[in-house]
Amino acid sequence: MSRLLRWAIGLSLALGLAVAAVLLLPFHSWLPGGTVADLPRAEVVNGTAFNRLFPQPGPGQTVVFSQEKRGFSEARLRQGDNTLALLAITDTITIPESRDKFRASSERLQSWPLLDQGARASALLVADRFQVKVLAQSDDLDAAERHRLISGFDLNGLAGLVTLPRQAMAMPIAEPAR
Repeated sequence: MSRLLRWAIGLSLALGLAVAAVLLLPFHSWLPGGTVADLPRAEVVNGTAFNRLFPQPGPGQTVVFSQEKRGFSEARLRQGDNTLALLAITDTITIPESRDKFRASSERLQSWPLLDQGARASALLVADRFQVKVLAQSDDLDAAERHRLISGFDLNGLAGLVTLPRQAMAMPIAEPAR
């Protein structure tokens, strides 16, 4: 291929990209990458920050991370080939209505509201922002064991991830004792 032809192809590609950018500029709000649930990406905690806060596995157990994205991280607690529980942390700033269920909670764990959701799930709301959830994969994991797993998360470290002003997420739930 001649040098002139390569230059012509290169310039036409560059010109085509420039024209496409100008034509797509009015639609930039529709394109992915800038927001998560209509919030600036910088306001939502990245899932990788949650990974170090998951509980340490017990003897013969492993924690295998299965999903991670901005505002969410999930792992499976495994013993051998069996999955004992799903463990998850969610930044509720992306779904504020998920905090509403904690308003009626009378049970507390480290002064944060704790809920049992059916026979297999327990959830905790940390710092009025982060939901920590344990979902048993069998009937062998009772509520007390799920609560023990939740308390194994680094809850104070999780509370330290709050970066927004408290007024932006105000909700009448007790603060943890410090």
